[in-house]
Amino acid sequence: MRLSPTTLLLVSVCGLLLAGCEQLGIEDPAKIEAAREAEGRAVGGACRHSGRALEDCYKLNAKASKAAIYAGWRDMDAYMRENNIAVVPSGSAPAKKAPAPEAAPAEAAPKPGATPSSAEPPAQAPAPGRKSA
Repeated sequence: MRLSPTTLLLVSVCGLLLAGCEQLGIEDPAKIEAAREAEGRAVGGACRHSGRALEDCYKLNAKASKAAIYAGWRDMDAYMRENNIAVVPSGSAPAKKAPAPEAAPAEAAPKPGATPSSAEPPAQAPAPGRKSA
């Protein structure tokens, strides 16, 4: 079967147009999946490096593939163990507040101007380099 020159030209033009699909905004599904995989691995590695648990990483990144997150977390864990790299806490983690000292009940609080008889002034530590007397 022999193709006419018009058909051959039409097939060539269609081939060229399909080769430029990326320029038209049509994305390749294989490239999309590869990008999702790479992003999930990066998220998992970052979670491990910041000391986050794997379950917390899953919760914080619900749209990412769990398999990719795990693979990245596992790879970073092996890398950190081999090279003795310490965890670097993330700056976005909520700061833990120190517990506030509990206020004494009103009955136990001393009255202004009164000093308890059994109270002694706190002992002062000697300054560095000096001997205590």
